[in-house]
Amino acid sequence: MKNIFAKKDINLLIKEADENEVDDEKSLKRTLGATNLIALGIGAIIGAGLFVRTAAAAANNAGPSVTIGFIIAAVGCAFAGLCYAEFASMIPIAGSAYTYSYATMGEIVAWIIGWDLVLEYALGAATVGIAWSEYLNKLLEYLGLHIPYGLCHSPFETSVYGVQGIINLPAFFIVSLLSVLLIRGTKESAWVNGIIVITKVAIVVLFIVFGWSFINPVNHAVYIPEPTKYTDAQGVIHNYGGVMGILGAAGVVFFAFIGFDAVSTAAQESKNPKRDMPIGILGSLVICTILYILFAHVLTGVASVDDFRNQGKEASIAYAINSYMHGYGWLAKLVTVAILAGFSSVILVMLMGQSRVFYSMSRDGLIPPIFSEVHKKYRTPYKSNLIFLIFVGFFAAFVPGDIVGDMTSIGTLFAFVIVCAGVLILRKTNPEIKRQFKTPLVPLVPILGIIVCTAMIYGLGWPNWARLLVWLIIGFTIYFSYSIKNSKVTKK
Repeated sequence: MKNIFAKKDINLLIKEADENEVDDEKSLKRTLGATNLIALGIGAIIGAGLFVRTAAAAANNAGPSVTIGFIIAAVGCAFAGLCYAEFASMIPIAGSAYTYSYATMGEIVAWIIGWDLVLEYALGAATVGIAWSEYLNKLLEYLGLHIPYGLCHSPFETSVYGVQGIINLPAFFIVSLLSVLLIRGTKESAWVNGIIVITKVAIVVLFIVFGWSFINPVNHAVYIPEPTKYTDAQGVIHNYGGVMGILGAAGVVFFAFIGFDAVSTAAQESKNPKRDMPIGILGSLVICTILYILFAHVLTGVASVDDFRNQGKEASIAYAINSYMHGYGWLAKLVTVAILAGFSSVILVMLMGQSRVFYSMSRDGLIPPIFSEVHKKYRTPYKSNLIFLIFVGFFAAFVPGDIVGDMTSIGTLFAFVIVCAGVLILRKTNPEIKRQFKTPLVPLVPILGIIVCTAMIYGLGWPNWARLLVWLIIGFTIYFSYSIKNSKVTKK
């Protein structure tokens, strides 16, 4: 029986990173600096979470105290981010949490994480692609245009007028376009992402600056509502107000922080990973957290909780501007553009992260070699990008967006827990390895990261635990039927 807990030698990983500097034919091209990585992180983070989940968390869970929920979620991400930064500066290899767990806990755990990350990256990209389609329709409404319902909705969806969905063409289009962009090259993708990041951050700042003077003190009079139960339009009962409401909001807005760990998947394409990776990971997280708290404070001050529960439930930001910030209709239109741009950059980074994780898994023999084949000219894993174009495009075109939303969060939180545990293990097993960046206050920070992330997993409820279990069973089937036989580590 092969050792399913066999580990990749961490010194071998570091050696691979050095060899990749020389072997141009097989290696990914190093083109990203610290500024690119921060922009990459911001591009992944600011998107569906900020523009959609903020109002939902305020309406269903915490009211104005959704800002406290953002702080709690950010603290959990910060603990995990500090652990990610230590690994990324020490093991500058593509693969993120997958590679880190392979070096610390063994192959079977690495497989679980690699398979689990499909939930975060691939299904996350599909979910955001569907949201992109919805906001494209809102932008077209400003121009007096629209896409027929059947061509922008899943076959499992029906309009209030009884129109049946056929295929979500806009969602499939944006996934396809960004996949082709990734095939063309990481540098070009980062350049486009940089433009998108500048655009959407500028508009977020404009909303904060202009909206601040329109804050109605009445909406913030009871900042932390009394604990009650709230039943939404779908009949789902939420804990509203009090401590449980804030914790519930933290679980909801955690989706807004998904993406900063995707920076670590680009370690092999960073010019100076030992210096740039910690800056990229932590820098993007800090910038986004500040923007989130200010944005949520202004949004919940301009419009009320009742607005977010009723007329302003969809396109809540544009609704708040049009209803209460008179004379700023132009900003509502720009916000819609920013949302589209934000979703685009999130999809871009998610697709990039997914292909890089499978690139590493393929080189280790756990999945077929097609996923690690690099284009001779562009030096990108183009076949992997094409495969995920089909996989992600299928979900975006034919599956409703709400089916996979919470699975994205639980997959990410699970990966965070493993990374935090990995830092503790590696400090014991390999204390001699040089670390350009060290997680502070070990073991306190990793332990707190495990506790906070596990608490958020608990808050997602048993239906999501069940879905994760089914997904892992499928993964184990693949591992024991293919991966264990072809693993390069267990063959040694």
